[in-house]
Amino acid sequence: MALFCIHGLDRPDAEPVRLQHYPAHRAFLETARDWGVTIAASGPLMSDDGERMIGSLFIIEADCAVTAASFNAADPFAKANLWQSISIRRFSLRRGSIGLAA
Repeated sequence: MALFCIHGLDRPDAEPVRLQHYPAHRAFLETARDWGVTIAASGPLMSDDGERMIGSLFIIEADCAVTAASFNAADPFAKANLWQSISIRRFSLRRGSIGLAA
């Protein structure tokens, strides 16, 4: 298993899309194990003033990049074309404790 960082930045004026698909997105995250993924950390990226959600960040544990990408592609946010850019990169945890699966 390896860690991957999924970093998505919302398209301009995406807040209505984000809010519309938020319940489905949250429900989807509960199925992560069905996709072979453990979510170590996740949450919205915020504007500098902390008032608006402007993207998403996930740190996940998966067997490979293909699994991470498949999980991301199935997310209702991805299906709704919420993100103007998305990157999925292998991540090496140097400091911190994010409650990874044993």
